[in-house]
Order: sequence, then C-alpha cells, then structure tokens
Amino acid sequence: MSLPIIDTHCDLLSYLAKIPSANPYEKGEIACAIPWLQEGNVRMQILAIYTDVRPESMDLAKRQAQIFSELLEKLESDLAFADAEFLENWDKQNRIGIKAAVENAAGFGNEDASWGEIYKQFDAILEKVTSLAYISLTHHTENRFGGGNYTKGIGLKDDGKKLLDYMAGRRIPIDLSHTSDMLAEGILTHIDGNKLDIPVIASHSNFREIWNHPRNLTNEFAKEIIHRGGIIGVNFLRAFLDPEVPERLFDHIFHGFQIGGEKSICFGADYFYTKDFGDPSRIPFYFPLVENAGKYPSLLKSMEDKLSAENLEDLAYRNAFEFYRKIQS
Repeated sequence: MSLPIIDTHCDLLSYLAKIPSANPYEKGEIACAIPWLQEGNVRMQILAIYTDVRPESMDLAKRQAQIFSELLEKLESDLAFADAEFLENWDKQNRIGIKAAVENAAGFGNEDASWGEIYKQFDAILEKVTSLAYISLTHHTENRFGGGNYTKGIGLKDDGKKLLDYMAGRRIPIDLSHTSDMLAEGILTHIDGNKLDIPVIASHSNFREIWNHPRNLTNEFAKEIIHRGGIIGVNFLRAFLDPEVPERLFDHIFHGFQIGGEKSICFGADYFYTKDFGDPSRIPFYFPLVENAGKYPSLLKSMEDKLSAENLEDLAYRNAFEFYRKIQS
C-alpha cells in the first residue's frame, strides 16, 4: 500500500479562477487535477491563492478564496477541509484534505490600496477560507511589501513589516519560497527583533547548493528554516532542479536530509496550468518521473533503496503533518 502524501503547493485555484470552463477533474489540463491527486494517494493538498502585481490582484485573490469555499461545498465526497479535526483523524480519512495559502501578498493589497482596505481584504479572505497554511509576501517581482526572488537589492519594506505585524500570533507561517535573499533576511530579522510569533517555511523550494538558481534556497536560509522547526517542500519544476538531469530531483531531496532536515523536508510540487505560458524553453515543465500528482507512489518506490522506511514516511507526509498538527492545535 502506498504512503499518504502531503503536498504543500499547487495552483489549482488560479487555474479555476482564470481559465474559462476550467474543470478540477480534467487530468489533461493540470497535473494536480483531483483524479491525479487521488491516484497519487495525496491525502492533504495546499492550494495557493496566487496573484501577480496588478491593480486587479485583490479581486483575483477574493475570487480564488470564493472558489476554495465552493470546492468544499460542491465536492464534499472527494474533498474535506484540512483542519485540526481532519489531522486528528488522519488514518481514517478517505477524502483529500485541502487548505488555502496566499502566494503573493499583492492579493491582500495592490500598490494603491489603503491599509484600511488591506486589513479588510486580509480578514475577508481569512474568514472565507477559515485558516491559511502560509503567506508569501512576494512572487518573482517586487511589490509594496518587498523584493521577489528575481529582484536584487530589494529587501523588506515598511509595508512588509506592517503585514508581518498583522500576521503575528495568528499561527500563519511566512513562506520564504519567493523572497529575494535580502527579503528573507529582513523577514527573519523583523520576526526576531520584535519577538513575533510567526512560523517560517519554504513551501515549494529547492537548494541552491545543488542547482544555482535565485528561486532556490541558500544553505543559510534552509538551515534557518530547519532550526526554527519549519518545513521545506521540494519543488518538481525542471527549471529549479536542473533542466537537463531528471535525477537531480533526488539530489535536492537527499541534500535536505544531509543538512539536518530529516524532520523538515517534504513535497511542494508546484503543479500549475502551463498551457498559457509564454516561454517555450520551459516545456516540458516537469520530468516524466514527476509529471503529475499520480506519480508519487512510483517516486517513493524509486527511493526505497536510498532512504530508510522512516525517512520515506517523513518525506511523504509525516514532517508536514507534524508541522501543521502543531500549529493548528
């Protein structure tokens, strides 16, 4: 019997919000379609509310929060809310537990929004989805909160500090997956300097030591997440693994264990709708061994001779399970 899986990042919500006639059951459209999740024995999937930096970003985020709520309502035979009770009864579950996250705080506030509007948007989204698995301040680019992973020399801005202050004590983790190095440093410094109660994770990131890409974590930040009891979800996108070498995925996973992440490393596949992507050099986005969420059982089987049974179980679900059980209790 295959192990259950927790995956900490996919973009099913933005697909459903932006693509006409989008269908969460259409396996040919998106690699995290519900049938793929079922085939891969994914028992918990975190769904990102993704926006880029545009005037309409707040409306798009609100729409995705509504879609998350509707998925639970309409698909209750297949999906459940991954709350504390779901985790408490983990072994009895036969549905996929879902939890929302925010990828890019532009969804809380576009560049012109007042702080009254930002607080109202934050509260409305949180109420609609009940709880958030994490928040990323940025995506690839800069916004009012800080610098994204493709920006240089831009760290944590005053608005970013204000948002962190508003997050504090709500048990919502901050996600370092899309930060510039300066932003990651600024976030950690602000949390520590103000003694803020904010867990720190990287929901879908690999390791720069293995593949030198600004989207990947330095050892310094990876070890800091591990030290703080956070989790690091390994990303399946070719561009962040090594576009030419499928086996590099294993190198990233093993590196996570080697730097002390035995209880932190997990999966953050980053499956998203790729058919409208403009850069042909990125195609195919995923290597065949992880081209959809149905591949988890064969992926784990291919590591049986490289990792202990305990390590495989930790990677598959237990590390993420224990992290969320702890912060939701």
